[in-house]
Amino acid sequence: MPRFVQFDEFGSRDYLHVVERERPWPGPGQLLVRVMAAGLNPMDYKAYRDEAAAARMGVTLPSGIGQDFSGFVEELGEGVTRFELGQAVLGTVPFAAIADFVVVPEDGQVVAKPDALTFEAAGSLGVVGRTAMASFRSLGIGEHDTVLVSAAAGGVGVLAAQLAVRSGATVIGTASEENHEFLESLGVIPVEYGHGLAERIRDALDDDRVTAVLDNHGADTIEAALELGVPMDRVNSITTFGPAAHGARNVGGRAAGNAELSELAELLAENELVLPIDSIYPIERTVEAFARLEPGHVRGKVVVVTD
Repeated sequence: MPRFVQFDEFGSRDYLHVVERERPWPGPGQLLVRVMAAGLNPMDYKAYRDEAAAARMGVTLPSGIGQDFSGFVEELGEGVTRFELGQAVLGTVPFAAIADFVVVPEDGQVVAKPDALTFEAAGSLGVVGRTAMASFRSLGIGEHDTVLVSAAAGGVGVLAAQLAVRSGATVIGTASEENHEFLESLGVIPVEYGHGLAERIRDALDDDRVTAVLDNHGADTIEAALELGVPMDRVNSITTFGPAAHGARNVGGRAAGNAELSELAELLAENELVLPIDSIYPIERTVEAFARLEPGHVRGKVVVVTD
């Protein structure tokens, strides 16, 4: 019987469990995908830990978990023309991706997987890829910019930082000490999180002035931007909203679609970008996978696989 990870109560990852259920079937305009890999995102654990957050995301009990997936097209619903049986695909589906099968609308968030891209990387790309691309493009970053990227070793941050480097900008990224050498290998100037961040950024940049900020961490990044004199219309945050954002932009993944997802997938397949995989867990160990993700400071993505 096909496996499906779900939770029936809010409050803890310990409520996640694998259930067996009938194989789903695609309706008209849908495709059934046999999942190979599913990447985890912070919004997943926010959904099962916090009932209020879950409500804002439209999650009701019982709920599946996981949004990003990669796999093979197993069945085609009536009228589907964009995809073929057996084709490798990647995409996003709301809170149902950690499973043996997912049903996805043909006109939904699903694109062809490049042959050279691993299933693990492809299955991690949907949410972070669209978010990174939208955030980066929201500020019109280019070669004359000096950009601060917070959480630069995380899923969104590592892609946003690389996109900024590719644009010709000088990029400085916050990360824990163990990720500094990795960021340097990507052309990013690393700095430690925490108190005194603005001063450490000034020291690392010498005479350069920060002209743009991509915030993937929280209000401390906004405070550093204010100390550094960055105009708030050149700050985009995916984590800080309301008064704490001080007027920063809040452009996220909804501003990017399948075209951007395909573009990023090709860049990864061509080794023009990297999306590091922090760790891989079998579906039966999904609880352990979230235990790895929840404390933060992972490098890239945590992935669940079905085989």
